[in-house]
Amino acid sequence: MPVPLAPYPTPPAPVPFTPPNGAQSQLVCSGCRNLLMYPLGATSVCCAVCNAVTTVPPPGTEMAQLLCGGCHTLLMYIRGATSVQCSCCHTINLALEANQVAHVNCGNCRMLLMYQYGARSVKCAVCNYVTSIGAAPSTADQKFSS
Repeated sequence: MPVPLAPYPTPPAPVPFTPPNGAQSQLVCSGCRNLLMYPLGATSVCCAVCNAVTTVPPPGTEMAQLLCGGCHTLLMYIRGATSVQCSCCHTINLALEANQVAHVNCGNCRMLLMYQYGARSVKCAVCNYVTSIGAAPSTADQKFSS
């Protein structure tokens, strides 16, 4: 007479390691650009989505974020860097501190643009229109109603 086999017991779900105080930090995955959470003290993080391994910056390294001007991907970089290359579209973005930049709407598509103080013009990454800074719009750009 055959003996019925019981199903194997389900192993318990793995519990992620967290330090005793539960402190965690975050960084952007170097592969898929998802935000990764990791316990303090980790030296690298493996992304659950794309399996890319991202190196954790050394403790005490101050990080900053910006949106890529080419594809609008969130980029993280070490504070103090002057430029950041996007790993998705390869656009080189200026990494300026908040007190060094100003904003203007594109003269063509009205997209909000960021530029360095002192610049005379800024080129829109969306429509490639060049907007003059600090100059009144020309009469060709003005719309008159009758």
